[in-house]
Amino acid sequence: MTGMRVAVHDPIALSMLPLRRHTAMSAVSAMTDDVDLVEATAYWLTQGGDTRLQLDAQGVNLYGCPPRPDPGLIALGSSTASVVSSRGFDAACRLMLRLGADPGCWPAEVDRVRAELLTLSGADQVPGTQVVLAASGTDLHLIATQLLAPGHETAAVPLQALMADPAETGSGVPKALAARHFNASTAQGAQVVPGLVLPGSEMAPASTVALREPDGRPRPVEAIDAAFTAEAERIIRAGRRCLLVLVDVSKTGLVAPSPACALRLRHRWGDRLEVLVDACQFRLAPASVAAFLRQDFGVALTGSKFVGGPAFSGALLMPPGWAARARRRPLQSLRAYSARSDWPRSWSGARDLSGRLNPGLLLRWEAALAELRRLREVPDDAMIPILRAWGEAVAERLATDPVFAPLAVTPLPRTRDWRLAEPVQPALWDRQQTIFPFLLRRREAGRWRGLHPEEMAWLHRQMRESQLGEGVPLLGQLRVQIGQPVVCGVRDGQAMTALRLCLGARDLTAAAAGPQALAEALIQARMALDKLAWLVTRL
Repeated sequence: MTGMRVAVHDPIALSMLPLRRHTAMSAVSAMTDDVDLVEATAYWLTQGGDTRLQLDAQGVNLYGCPPRPDPGLIALGSSTASVVSSRGFDAACRLMLRLGADPGCWPAEVDRVRAELLTLSGADQVPGTQVVLAASGTDLHLIATQLLAPGHETAAVPLQALMADPAETGSGVPKALAARHFNASTAQGAQVVPGLVLPGSEMAPASTVALREPDGRPRPVEAIDAAFTAEAERIIRAGRRCLLVLVDVSKTGLVAPSPACALRLRHRWGDRLEVLVDACQFRLAPASVAAFLRQDFGVALTGSKFVGGPAFSGALLMPPGWAARARRRPLQSLRAYSARSDWPRSWSGARDLSGRLNPGLLLRWEAALAELRRLREVPDDAMIPILRAWGEAVAERLATDPVFAPLAVTPLPRTRDWRLAEPVQPALWDRQQTIFPFLLRRREAGRWRGLHPEEMAWLHRQMRESQLGEGVPLLGQLRVQIGQPVVCGVRDGQAMTALRLCLGARDLTAAAAGPQALAEALIQARMALDKLAWLVTRL
């Protein structure tokens, strides 16, 4: 494959892959031994996003993830992003070979990915649901504003978004929900100015609702719902339509507003209020996704967090009502972010978009689907005991060491209670907590003090590194990915940030192999917290 190192930087490189056949296509090693194929796949996994996907001098993106598998890393940070698994990377390599052998198969491969997403997410339970692919969760929010912007059927009524505190969702989301550029580059390779409005898409700034008290405690569900209700009414009575963004779940594991609140608002205001579910963590069972879609709520998903795919794989599930209202909406304003192949073939508005392909996005979703298929093989009744055991082990460790101060999370059964007229609510695994946020403290001069944000950032970085040197315990040599620090309040005049330990789909499916596998998963979680407590002593 001479010349591949040059060719992979050319958009037509996919058609230049070798046509030779691999005799052991089912084995990861058979393809990872092909250095040029591995290099090409790793390269494309970093393309078709924005600056967050670019690699730094250490070969990792903004989330600390490399574009190749890292088998020596204990991955417990899926609330931030995931490192691509060997299984997922293998699937991406396979797709590279198929596209290289037959570049004309691109439309069929995109259709297959879209169809699998419908099936594996649970969206196929709602016939007529459509899928739009996008680089990231932030891109999905921007796309939603353009699909729901004023059109002929809504006269000139402007749209304003209402969302949870950006600290719980994403720093670029408020700009995206105001129809503004949120990064210096886009998924289609355009260079833009962050903060500038998209052409012809003037929107009011997004309104926000705090999910936590100033000291970091979660606000009561009733108080959050009341705040969303009051703000939605203010927006609508001011002569605007409201795009209500329901986050399920947030960076620290919260749901807001409750689905029941969103449903009441939708019933009250009709077409004056649309609901987008920010499920970009993808910590939802298929039945929950289907329940949202049946209520005409759009659902934004990514394959790069809980599911375990590489960063930057997004999908917007449009329920039939959304799709019918938006199908003919012109999409010229999204030319920098979206291509025709990202949309269903029947979507007439996509004709305004570029025909340029986004190989990186397709490969990243292929990698994510490899893990999602595996997750769906585990029945709910097997998942729930694993989630409970893992959660209890982590909660106990956090509660019994004064170095840790667990950050409270509202129980999910409360916030995911639909309060519908169904006699029996199914026992779904997604009512179990999978994100465990916590603060850290250090004893100084006879008292415990909370760590500063810069100290928390240092600890987060050091957890990924193997600590070496005299006197370093074996646990110090572990390399562990945990969730990046999240701003969660102020105490004693000092900003607080929380780190997060998370259970991802890959851990869940591995633990389902049997009691020994579950025991190993619990040991890994405890050892990760042990290393963190040890690192605090080195500050």
